[in-house]
Amino acid sequence: MRKINKIEPLMPALPTRKKVAAYARVSMESERLQHSLSAQVSYYSELIQSNPEWEYAGVYADDGITGTKTNREEFQRLLADCETGKIDIILTKSISRFARNTVDLLETVRHLKELGIEVRFEKERINSLSGDGEVMLTLLASFAQEEIISLSNNVKWGTRKRMEQGIPNGHFRVYGYRWEGDQLVIVPEEAAIVRRIFQNFLNGKSRLETEREFAAEGITTRDGCRWVDSNIKVVLTNVTYTGNLLLQKEYVEDPLTKKRKKNRGELPQFYVEDTHEAIIDKETFDYVQAEMARRKELGSFANKSLNITCFTSKLKCSRCGCSYVRNQRANRTKHTSTYDDTIVVWGCGTQKKKGGRCSNKDIPERVLREACAAALDLEDFDEDIFLDRVDTIQVLDGQVLEFHFYDGTVSQIEWVSTAKKDCWTDEHKDRQREWMKNYMANCTDGRFNEFTTRIRCEHCGSTFRRNTQPSKSANGGKMHYWRCPTSGDCVTTGIREDRLKELTSSVMGLSEHDAAAFKEQVEYISVAAGMLLTFHFFDGREESVQYNTKRQGTAWTPERREKFKSSMQGKYTEERRQAMSENMKRIRSEKHWSSKRK
Repeated sequence: MRKINKIEPLMPALPTRKKVAAYARVSMESERLQHSLSAQVSYYSELIQSNPEWEYAGVYADDGITGTKTNREEFQRLLADCETGKIDIILTKSISRFARNTVDLLETVRHLKELGIEVRFEKERINSLSGDGEVMLTLLASFAQEEIISLSNNVKWGTRKRMEQGIPNGHFRVYGYRWEGDQLVIVPEEAAIVRRIFQNFLNGKSRLETEREFAAEGITTRDGCRWVDSNIKVVLTNVTYTGNLLLQKEYVEDPLTKKRKKNRGELPQFYVEDTHEAIIDKETFDYVQAEMARRKELGSFANKSLNITCFTSKLKCSRCGCSYVRNQRANRTKHTSTYDDTIVVWGCGTQKKKGGRCSNKDIPERVLREACAAALDLEDFDEDIFLDRVDTIQVLDGQVLEFHFYDGTVSQIEWVSTAKKDCWTDEHKDRQREWMKNYMANCTDGRFNEFTTRIRCEHCGSTFRRNTQPSKSANGGKMHYWRCPTSGDCVTTGIREDRLKELTSSVMGLSEHDAAAFKEQVEYISVAAGMLLTFHFFDGREESVQYNTKRQGTAWTPERREKFKSSMQGKYTEERRQAMSENMKRIRSEKHWSSKRK
């Protein structure tokens, strides 16, 4: 019969203390009166430290922050400490203190549960690690969420009731005024800037011109920032400057996300007259609003600071939907009678943006005018007729212009750009060849030298090109090579320029390379397979020489050998030799060294 003996442990296992932290939050002033944040912190600190089985891990408290968001500073710090294993148990007063959003609450609790961290809700008596903990959390969290929605609706109702009585919802910031109690009072310095913005607009200046004007004079906003187009637009459209208030211009769409939305008729607005002193009279303000609407309708044509033509805002890219913009380039030939100094082209505006790309081609304005005349059945292009009849022009793929007329009809015209053909006339080609020849012969920037266009490949017929690559051994840290441009498919290899100069001087019978003599005597150098270089002289004779592709180092001089010897002796001092000896003794004494020897 088997006999079983129980072996008791030599030392009983000591119970480990749980690392306990607490989370507290208040969001409203009334809550601070009933139960202040400091009282919650003191309560949890004493509670945790009084339990001998717990180790105090701290109290995390957020002051004046809503529970509908999880991006609370202390709450995020609490979760970070949980990730690093600093906390085992979290104590909190209630579900509403932890989170009011059901989804956020469950996601957070489930994540902590995966980490083995327990969350205890005192008011509801719920333990997140218990069997029915998550079920109860789901139900009670839904109640907490509905509570915040109900509370938000009550607050909105009270706010709208005050608005009906002409009372604004808080003290909002507005440039040109400051609050003294419940009354808006004019700030003279800021009011002068507001009047100037309105006067500039009445004088026909665009918001962009006003922005540049303020930037040049160093005029900034209340916060010291630069005036930009959006700031100026806010000033021009703010009815507060007339001495009246328009309430509920915005509203909170969702109490959980706190997302604000501009009121475009979804909710009633309240217009309160004569609430404070006006900076701009009502007639001027109304005229500015009508003028802004008119300029918006005109689009780019209303902004006189822009260089516009009849095609502005008419050309649209079919690929990206962006408008085409006008660009000017220098005319290299000046052969046309219409544009003597410049060539005007229209290109997709996407290319003007940072990182913007569009494959649609640019259209020369001369070609665009011809296409428009053909679409309108005109012998010559007429801007007035074009503006009266054409609504937009869609630039399609395949160099096709699609004309959309105001009468609803659509027509397509193919266009062909002859810009390159017109530019590169025979006369221009001859001038360019002559200029390039002189440039290569007299270039002083190192781009061309005496070997340019004079080294030819017998295998493919190409002309060798000069390449530069870094080299520690070369003077200046750069080494120059001459290579066939089709080296991938060619049997020839690169030729070092310094070796080429040595071979050239040897063939010409000179002690050193002479660039002027080379240009005068040698017509060209042909390179055959096996790197056989043949020098063709102007007098008709030819001389061949073999180029050795094997790299040969420079022989060491006695001075260099002595310098290297002295350098090595200086590095290996007696202290360094002793340290190396001690290190080797230590390595030999290690166990793995002995095992390897065996």
